[in-house]
Amino acid sequence: MDDFLSLSADTARFTHGAPRALAFGDDGRLLWFLRSTGPVDALESLWVLDTATGTETLLADPRALSPEPGELPVTERRLRERTRLVAAGIGSYALSGDGRSAVFPLYGRLYRVTGDGAGGPAEIPAAGPALDPRPNADGSRTAYVADDALHVAPGGRISPDDGARWGVAEFAAAEELGRARGHWWSPDGVTLLAARVDESALQRRWFADPAHPELPAEDFAYPEAGGPNADVQLWVLGPDGGRVRLDWDAATHPYVSDAGWESPTEILLTVQDRLQRSVLLLSADPATGRTRELSATTHPQWVDPLVPGTPARLPDGRMLTAADTPGGAARGLALDGKPLTGDGIQVRRVAGIHEGRLLIEAGLRDPAEQQVLLLDPDTGAPTPLADGPGVHSVQASSGTLLLTSADADGFRRTVRTADGRAFVLRDLSAPLPYRVVPVLERVTEHGVPTALVLPRDHVPGRRLPVLMDSYGGPGFQDVSAEPRRWQARQWWADQGFAVVTVDNRGTPYVSPAFTHAMYRGFSEVTLEDQVAALRALGARHGDLDLGRVGVRGWSYGGYLAAMAVLRRPDVFHAAAAGAAPTDFRHYDTAYTERYLGLPQEHPEVYERDCLLPDAPQLTRPLLLVTGLADDNVHPSHTLRLSRALTDAGRPHQLLALPGVTHMTPGGTREKVMAQELAFFRRELAVS
Repeated sequence: MDDFLSLSADTARFTHGAPRALAFGDDGRLLWFLRSTGPVDALESLWVLDTATGTETLLADPRALSPEPGELPVTERRLRERTRLVAAGIGSYALSGDGRSAVFPLYGRLYRVTGDGAGGPAEIPAAGPALDPRPNADGSRTAYVADDALHVAPGGRISPDDGARWGVAEFAAAEELGRARGHWWSPDGVTLLAARVDESALQRRWFADPAHPELPAEDFAYPEAGGPNADVQLWVLGPDGGRVRLDWDAATHPYVSDAGWESPTEILLTVQDRLQRSVLLLSADPATGRTRELSATTHPQWVDPLVPGTPARLPDGRMLTAADTPGGAARGLALDGKPLTGDGIQVRRVAGIHEGRLLIEAGLRDPAEQQVLLLDPDTGAPTPLADGPGVHSVQASSGTLLLTSADADGFRRTVRTADGRAFVLRDLSAPLPYRVVPVLERVTEHGVPTALVLPRDHVPGRRLPVLMDSYGGPGFQDVSAEPRRWQARQWWADQGFAVVTVDNRGTPYVSPAFTHAMYRGFSEVTLEDQVAALRALGARHGDLDLGRVGVRGWSYGGYLAAMAVLRRPDVFHAAAAGAAPTDFRHYDTAYTERYLGLPQEHPEVYERDCLLPDAPQLTRPLLLVTGLADDNVHPSHTLRLSRALTDAGRPHQLLALPGVTHMTPGGTREKVMAQELAFFRRELAVS
C-alpha cells in the first residue's frame, strides 16, 4: 500500500488517539472519555477530566488489566457490529446515576472504577462472559447480561429461565431503530426494566470461514423482510422476585424504539407499528404495567426515527417531542403537541437544557453544516452558540459545556465551565494529511447536495475521469463538512480523478419531504438523482470527462454502484460494488419494510429494486466485493448476483474476504481500495 493507505489503516482512518464516548458525571465536575495513547495505538483506555482543575486522569488501562487479551465474546462482537464500534481495548462504559463511577466490560470480564481513581479498577464477579454492564444510581449494584440472562452483582440471575433472551436489544432494534440496550435501572437503583426477546420464530443465518474449514460455523437469528420478527416484551423486575409486564397493544405496535425511567413511578416507552407509520409515546406505571398514550405521530409513508434527546419531559412537566413542520419542510420540535420550531431549523439532536433554554444541534443553512443553538422553550426563538462553518456538536451538564467543532482544519473540543473557564481536551490522533475544502453545490430541481474534490495539482483545462463515491441510502449523510470523510476522497482525487459525491433524495437533513421521496423507489429515485446530479456538475465543470465515469460504494453505496452499471451503462463505465444488498427480500425487516412495505403486499416494488434480473444486461466492468463474515449484508447477496452473472455469461470480478465483517476493520478497507484503484485505472484508462 502507498503512504496514505498505510497511514489510514494504521490510524483506523485517523481516529486512534482521539477522545470519544464523552460523558459528563457528578453534575458536570467530571468528564469521562475513552482514548488510546496515540495515533497508531488501537487499545482505548478509560480517562476522566476534572473540570474544576483541567486535570486528566487515566482510570483504566486494558494492557494492565488483560496483558494477554482473549477473543471477544460472540454476543459483544455482534453488539459492536450493530453500534459500529471498531475500537479495541475498553470499547464502552456506563456511568452510575450520579456519574461518580463507571463500569465496563473487557474481554468478557467486568470492572468498576471511581472517578477519583481510588484503588484502581476493581473486578466485578460475573456469571460468565458479560455483556452491557449498567450500574445503578449510586454504583453499588451492576446489572449485566451473560448467556442471554440478566444478572445483578452483587446478587445473581434475576431473569427467568424461559428460553428467551433477557436484557438485550434484538437485531432490528440495535441495527435499525436506534436502541442498542435492553435493561434500565430505576432512579432509586432497586428495580430493573428489562426487555424479553423471543427469537424462536426467526430463521437462522449461518457463517463459515472457508479459510478455516476446521472451525465450526456460527449462526444467529435474522429478521428477513416479510418474515417473522422477534417477540419483544418489557418487564419490571423487582428486588423481591416480583415481575410486572408492561401492557400495550404489541400486536399493533410491536417495535420498541425507546424506553427508560422518567421517575420512580413512571416509565416512558416509544412503540411503533411494523411499517413505522404510527409511533406512540406511552407512559407506563411500573407497579401495574398499565400504559396510557401521551402522544401519537402518524405518517402515510413512515415516521422518521426519533430525534435523539426526545421524547423528554421538561422540568415544568411539558412533553418535548419531535415533529415535522407542515408540508415536510423541516424536522422540528413540539411541546405538548404544539410546534416550537419552524421551517428554518432542521433539528438533529436535543442535548439538554442550558441556562433555562433547550440546547440543540440543528442545521440553519447548508445541510452539510450543523450549528449549536439555544432555543427558548416558550417562544422557539433561537440563539446561536456555535454557528461558524463546519459541524458543531455539544454536551452539557449543570452549566458546563463540551463544544466540539469540526471543519477543514480538523477537530477542536473545548470545555466551558459554569464559572467561565475554558480549556481544550487533548487529542492524540494523527493530524489529517489533507486540508480538503470540497466544492459544495445544490443541483437539479430537487436541490440535491453534491460535493466535488479535484486533485491538489489539478490544472484547469485538464480533463479528468470521474469517480462517483456516494452512499445514497436513507439514514446517512455523505455531503458533510466533517473533515475525516474527505481524506480518502482527496487521495482518490490525487490518483487522477474528479471525485463526485451526491446525496440523492432519500438521504437525511435536507428536509423530511426530501427524505420521504425515496418511498417505494430505492432504485428509481437513487439512480435518477445520481445521473441528474452528475450531468448538472458536468455542465458546470468542464474538466469532468463524462465519457469516463467510475462508481464505487459500500453497503447501500455498493447497491448503487452495481445498479449504476447494470441499468445505466450509457452513463457509468465501471463499478466497484462492496457489500451490496442485491435483493431486499433478503434484507432485514425494520429497515426494508419502512421504505418498501411488505413484500407480500408489494412484490412489484421488491422486484423492481432487485438487481438479479439485471444480470444479463451487464456490459461494463464490475468488481464485486463482500466480507464473508458480514452479518448485516450477508455475503449471499453478492454471491447470488455473481451466480446470476455467471449463469448469464457476463464476465465480472469477485473479491471475497474471509473473516471480514461489514465494518471492514483492521486496514481491510485500505487494502480493498488499492485493488479498486488498479481496477479503475485499467478500466477507465487513467494515467
